[in-house]
Amino acid sequence: MLNRRHLRIKVLQSLYAFFQSKDEGYGSVEKETLNSLERIYDLYIYFLLTFSELKTFGEYRMEENKKKIFPTDEDANPNRKFVDSAIIDILEKQPTLRVLSEQRKVNWVGDENQQMFRKIYNQLREGEVYDSYMNNEVKGFEEDKAFAIALFKAEIANSEVLYDCLEDRNIHWIDDIDLACSMVIKTIKSFEEGQEPAILDLYKDKEDETTFVRELLRKTIVLDKENELLIDELTSNWELDRIAKMDVILMKMAITELQTFNNIPTKVTLNEYIEISKFYSTPKSNSFINGVLDKAISRLVKDDKINKVGRGLKD
Repeated sequence: MLNRRHLRIKVLQSLYAFFQSKDEGYGSVEKETLNSLERIYDLYIYFLLTFSELKTFGEYRMEENKKKIFPTDEDANPNRKFVDSAIIDILEKQPTLRVLSEQRKVNWVGDENQQMFRKIYNQLREGEVYDSYMNNEVKGFEEDKAFAIALFKAEIANSEVLYDCLEDRNIHWIDDIDLACSMVIKTIKSFEEGQEPAILDLYKDKEDETTFVRELLRKTIVLDKENELLIDELTSNWELDRIAKMDVILMKMAITELQTFNNIPTKVTLNEYIEISKFYSTPKSNSFINGVLDKAISRLVKDDKINKVGRGLKD
């Protein structure tokens, strides 16, 4: 499920592209931003569908081994613990997942995809997680759940061949993989024996979150010149074109958010953009942005441009 930080990051990425393109309207960038958020849900579905693909290769391998001229006892009576996993069975039968896969045309059909999953399956068979699970003689729903989570973390979420495939499909997914993987793990953890399993929604409150995205994107563009002048004044020892473009956009977004969203505490906005800067800008950017935004908050409060509603929101 999306959180506000991820929404801010998506807006940041869109604004960076927007200001680089010199586009004069925000209609197309707004549409692309919302589409980009929707595609995170496709990524989540792709990951959930990987378990069934790996099971298919497990079953295929067992059938091929039985066809050997001189099959061993293990070939004739294979360990079915992996392919009979209760968690994989749930994911295969989950009606919402099947409908979403069909509606959004998300699947792993195709020879290239099958070759990829053959590689992943062969790799996971050599891994410690798989070996321990197949040979520990522990059975039951909780054992299958713990294994599914461990397998996903070790062999799926960190699969280089899968990363390469996903990057080819959508270059922006590399920034979204951590979120999609956390959604998969949360989904599996929620499964309970004998209860109807659920698939997570993308948004906690779609209308509220998409409104936040639209407003932050639009207002940052509308207030661009005004925010630029303020930043220029507050960084008098610097020429604006010497400041990293990502830093400038982050500060413009923060200043816009401070003035636009009366229900978001000032400290939350400040901390969020400082944290984002640690991952999307230069190593020293967070302290620089912190200093500028502190000055900006003082100026905006003095000019009565920050009007928070509710106890403690101004601090």
